[in-house]
Amino acid sequence: MAGATIANMHNQRREVTEGGRTVYYEPDRVIIRDPSGQQYVRGNDLYRFRYGARDIQTQTVGGETRTVVVRPDGSQIVTVVGSDGRLLRRIRRDDRGREIIIIDNSYRDPQAVGGFYVDLPPPVVNMPYDRYIVAADEAPPEVIYETLRAPPVQRINRRYSLDEIRYSPNVRMQMPSIDVNSINFATGSWEIPPDQAAKLQVIADGLNRAIQENPRAVFLIEGHTDKVGSDVDNLSLSDRRAESAATLLTQQFNVPAENLTSQGYGEQYPKEQVDGPSAINRRVTIRNITPLLNGGQASLPPPPAGTAPPR
Repeated sequence: MAGATIANMHNQRREVTEGGRTVYYEPDRVIIRDPSGQQYVRGNDLYRFRYGARDIQTQTVGGETRTVVVRPDGSQIVTVVGSDGRLLRRIRRDDRGREIIIIDNSYRDPQAVGGFYVDLPPPVVNMPYDRYIVAADEAPPEVIYETLRAPPVQRINRRYSLDEIRYSPNVRMQMPSIDVNSINFATGSWEIPPDQAAKLQVIADGLNRAIQENPRAVFLIEGHTDKVGSDVDNLSLSDRRAESAATLLTQQFNVPAENLTSQGYGEQYPKEQVDGPSAINRRVTIRNITPLLNGGQASLPPPPAGTAPPR
């Protein structure tokens, strides 16, 4: 990953204006700035699944692109993407053809309005702060695991799409999180130094244990930056940091790639209110978003035998 710095992306970035929005195209992601000033980055999880694949098949039908990654054990990960590059569905199919829908991002709740921003009040948190936002370098392994499978801090009233969760902070904040503040990214870099990779072991152990219990669990890995550099650079950089952590968790610790998704938030959510360099703000955060995707049903007892899971 030599040259894993945001400065090296500048000559590969293309800026265009589309329908009043400014869109920045990079080889592997898109950054969009709306006229209102809101901006976000959209990456592509697909390449993380290619690691160790036995075969990869891609087919486009009716504007949808279906990519099937065949693993050495015969299982398959099916990813369906819309014509705009947005993830629609992710399915795991075992070697006997049985399917588990991990993400159904085509779902739109009747309460949803246009766009993907959901205007909710901040959640009411009735738990100790250090159990709501857990510092990975201070928490024992059991607390890490318990946080990765903890229920929402308040009742979830409906299912949310993955995009609504990605782009609505007060939706995400209904779930406890873990700040992986033990990895120190260099300014402008998304590379995880080899001597720091081992710090993800306890996170990986908790994730693998939680996924073994619930194969449909989905964990969002969020990337954050300090306030050095431009907004556009920081969105791209944070998204790459989140992806680096997700990639490492899979390649080094065997966390199933399909149970992870990543998103960068740039400098929007600092832990430390400073305008300059801040190692605390250059971090990744992990939270379980399964209850948000399925309307809180993850925290209920399993359905009776023969009952189909929520789709």
